[in-house]
Amino acid sequence: MQSQAHTVAAYLASLPADRRAAIEAVRKVILDNLDDGYAEGMQYGMIGYCVPHSRFPAGYHCDPTQPLPFAGLASQKNHMSVYLMGVYSDGKDHMSNWFREAWRATGKKLDMGKCCIRFKKLEDAALDVIGEAIRRLPVDTYLDYYRQAMAQNAERKSARKPVKKAAPATKKAAAKSKTAPRASKTSALVVASALANKGRGKSSGKVAAKKRGAAR
Repeated sequence: MQSQAHTVAAYLASLPADRRAAIEAVRKVILDNLDDGYAEGMQYGMIGYCVPHSRFPAGYHCDPTQPLPFAGLASQKNHMSVYLMGVYSDGKDHMSNWFREAWRATGKKLDMGKCCIRFKKLEDAALDVIGEAIRRLPVDTYLDYYRQAMAQNAERKSARKPVKKAAPATKKAAAKSKTAPRASKTSALVVASALANKGRGKSSGKVAAKKRGAAR
C-alpha cells in the first residue's frame, strides 16, 4: 500500500497512533546508525533511505531517475515492513546469513523475504539487529556490493545469450543446391564423352596411317 504523502512528516501524520509510534521507533534506530552519505525521504510510497544522485549519478538500474534505494520503512495494511536492500546485495550471502542468525539469537520470529522484514507489533522487531545491519553498510561498502551484483548479472545474461543459427536458405539457394548434383553429373558425362571421342580420333588416325603404308 503506497502512500501519497510527499514528506516523511506527512507520512507519519497519516498513520494511526499505534502504527505511528512503532514506525517512529524503528525510524529512530535507522537514523541513529545511518551513514551520513545516505539521504532520507519519500520513495516508492514509503519512508526511504537512498544513495542520492549527487553521490551515485547512475541511480537505480531499474529506474535511473530514482536514487539507489538502500532501506525502506512502511506501514502496510496487515503489517509493518523494513526493507534492507544491503542485507542480500553482497552477492555471497554473508550479510543475509549474519542477519538471519543474529535475529534468531534474539528469540524473535523472523518473517523475511529477500530484503523485506515484516512485523505486526514493535515487540516483534529485533531493533538492535536492524540497527546493526544499517551500521555495517556505509555508503561506500553498499556501492561496492551493488556494482559487484550488477557485474554478476551482466555476466549471467551474457552466458544465457543463444548461439545464432545459420540463416535458412532462400528458395533460390535451395533450388541451386538441388540442381547442383545434376549439373556436376552432366559435366562429368560431357568430359567423359569428349575424352572417349578424342581417344577414338587417335585410333582412327593410326588405322588410316597403317592402311596408307600398306598401299605403298
